[in-house]
Amino acid sequence: MTLYVARRLVSLGFVLLGMSVLTFTLSRVIPADPAAAAAGFHATAEQVAQYRREMGLDQPLHAQYLRYMTGIVLHGDLGRSILNQRPVVEDIATFLPASLELAMVSLILCVPLGIGLGTYTAVRAGRFSDAATRGFAVLGVSMPIFIVALLLQLVFYKALRWFPSGGRLGSEFAPPEAITGFLLVDTLLRGSWPMFVSAAHHIALPAATLAVANLAVITRMTRSSLLEVLSADYVRTARAKGLSESRVLRHALKNSLIPVVTVIGLQFASMIAYVFLVEHIFSWPGIGSYAVRAIVGLDFQPIMAITLLFSVIYVAVNFAVDLSYLALDPRIRY
Repeated sequence: MTLYVARRLVSLGFVLLGMSVLTFTLSRVIPADPAAAAAGFHATAEQVAQYRREMGLDQPLHAQYLRYMTGIVLHGDLGRSILNQRPVVEDIATFLPASLELAMVSLILCVPLGIGLGTYTAVRAGRFSDAATRGFAVLGVSMPIFIVALLLQLVFYKALRWFPSGGRLGSEFAPPEAITGFLLVDTLLRGSWPMFVSAAHHIALPAATLAVANLAVITRMTRSSLLEVLSADYVRTARAKGLSESRVLRHALKNSLIPVVTVIGLQFASMIAYVFLVEHIFSWPGIGSYAVRAIVGLDFQPIMAITLLFSVIYVAVNFAVDLSYLALDPRIRY
């Protein structure tokens, strides 16, 4: 088991190293000048050259990369934003918790429901409920995420007035001082029930938007994986020995979870792409909105930092999925 974990950690380290080299190289070879963006539209050539020297852009590419990675590894320095002149690490610490909270609430919505629906349709394969659920799954996978967001806004905000169109908290509340950065948790820790209700009210639509596509994928994977296990010889033997259907289903579901857990991990990582659109549509003050502003303003340091951050999150999620295999299938330990 220790050897398995060590091998995975080494391979993930190489993935992160390669990702850092690739993203840094791309950020330097694209036809845009970070020094000119930092100096402003009306800067002279001498001013741009001065900014280029101060930012180290006059050095060879490998020297720039070593300088950048040394700052990250030794000092946690991700550079300074051109737009607001703040350290990028402070901006990420401000905006990232909102995105993580949105992603976690979305997973809480879609994972239990997706596994439950997939199990239900596998047990009732071929019936009307199975066909209806599969139709919903196909629709959820094929519909673009921004269309889902706009439809939810149209129905639940404009037509029914059940939920707000965007934001993270009602205008009647002042944002509480951050404890964890997760607004739902912070409001509970401070004992403010009305503020918690407002935060939950505001996160419902964006979390549901993220959950729709993930719910469809998890449902389909659970159904197909469970159907395959239920047709195995040992399941037929268990039924022949008189085991109750609930016990058979419980054991079969555990044995079918490895591909489901893999898909859940991949879907969590795919939220990295979805979060840009969802946060922009719902005016959610998260890392996606911050990244959009950086991209529009050619703010290279935040773009580079966010790319590396998302790479680390993706690798960490996949590593957690690999570790979960050890619990789901003990044979992997050996």
